[in-house]
Amino acid sequence: MSSRRACLDLPPAILLNAADLSATTDTIRRAFADSITAKRAFLREHAATLARVADLVVERFTAGGKLLLFGNGGSAADAQHIAAEFVNRFVIERPPLPAIALTTDTSALTSIANDYGYAEVFVKQVRALGRSGDVAIAISTSGTSLSVVRAVDVCAKLRIHTVGLTGGDGGKLRGKVDHLLNVSASRSTARIQETHILAGHVLCQLVDEKLHGTKQRH
Repeated sequence: MSSRRACLDLPPAILLNAADLSATTDTIRRAFADSITAKRAFLREHAATLARVADLVVERFTAGGKLLLFGNGGSAADAQHIAAEFVNRFVIERPPLPAIALTTDTSALTSIANDYGYAEVFVKQVRALGRSGDVAIAISTSGTSLSVVRAVDVCAKLRIHTVGLTGGDGGKLRGKVDHLLNVSASRSTARIQETHILAGHVLCQLVDEKLHGTKQRH
């Protein structure tokens, strides 16, 4: 066994069956390096914006508003993940907070898509559930997802505050949302999504601490 392989602290079964281990570890290193680069650039560019978004969410929760989240594919999963952190808890014990992912009601999603077209799946839910003063987090790695863009347009008409989690050049959402959180250092969907969920976790932590301080952590 080479010293290079031994220092990786991998199980013997993997070492015996990884003839091209160096190429594999190079792929791993590149993926981690690219993810770190994307996150560092996001931090430099958007730390202040993320702080303002946290203040906005706290203000709207305190005033009786709620948080709406939507996106497609992996972004739908992120919407559900972030909403769950607010409704249940993140790292401290505190009362549930009103957050709704518009990606979970399969009957609503499929009926809207069937009757009006997929581009309307979030639009109709925003009209049904959104109220002036609420906050909407629109998630699209490209910033061009039609269903997301149209929902943001409706949010503007309803005076719902909008936050865009995007990547690359921000796409169409760049000029439409009130607060842009854009992963500009990458056009890789995976790297962008990894930064999005970190930003979502940090948002949850900031809101928790601003509303409830640092209670018992889990």
